[in-house]
Amino acid sequence: MVERLVTGQGEPVTVFAHGLGGSIADARPLGSGVRGTRVFFSFRGHGASEPLPPGWTYRDLADDLETVADEHRATRALGTSLGAGALTRLVADRPGRFERLVFFLPAALDRPRPADARDRFAALAAALDDGDLDRLAAVVTLEVPEASVGTPAARAYVRQRVEALRRPGLVEALRRLPTLTVLPSPDALRAVEAPALVLGCQGDPLHPESVAEHLADALPNAELHIYGAPGVLWNQRSDLRRRISEFLR
Repeated sequence: MVERLVTGQGEPVTVFAHGLGGSIADARPLGSGVRGTRVFFSFRGHGASEPLPPGWTYRDLADDLETVADEHRATRALGTSLGAGALTRLVADRPGRFERLVFFLPAALDRPRPADARDRFAALAAALDDGDLDRLAAVVTLEVPEASVGTPAARAYVRQRVEALRRPGLVEALRRLPTLTVLPSPDALRAVEAPALVLGCQGDPLHPESVAEHLADALPNAELHIYGAPGVLWNQRSDLRRRISEFLR
């Protein structure tokens, strides 16, 4: 079973795929300005969905996305980080599945994640193994822009993120994810003709801008926008929503 939430009504139908340790609630702000029906779901291993299978790959995540998209007849899709990887895997296998695509903070394509990202995931996993919630919170706080650290919004984010990462099975996912690639080669994306919007940012070790650039280069009809600093959802939320809603409109 894959947990889901449907909001809005009518066409077009857009499906939203969250990142690792994320949730339906995390994805909803990205759909706030998108017209039509919006379908949010939790990947297996997240929320109330069933666990991920042992030895899972991006193909398993793509299966979750494909199932939800097909059941709701979605014609558009947005993926964030892990969700962007699942969406990439899906359209590589089914190039004509969607009419429009948005990839927000893609983190991997045909190469494993860089050393900085692997170190961050290892630190999260080690803190979880040790049951050290203070250390886990300190590592999560690295995701917050420096100017926002200590604010009520940042404290709430860290609390929610810590609780999400403590879900059963996510420590194994933290270890496994950095070793995975989405595709053996970006050439598999050459047949994807749908217009795509790729959104990356500079200075984010978990989502290198080079991956966004690489993905945009591989997609035949892609528009690329790189934000100048990490923390896009903190510092550029209005602009991000505008770009997404205008593109999907």
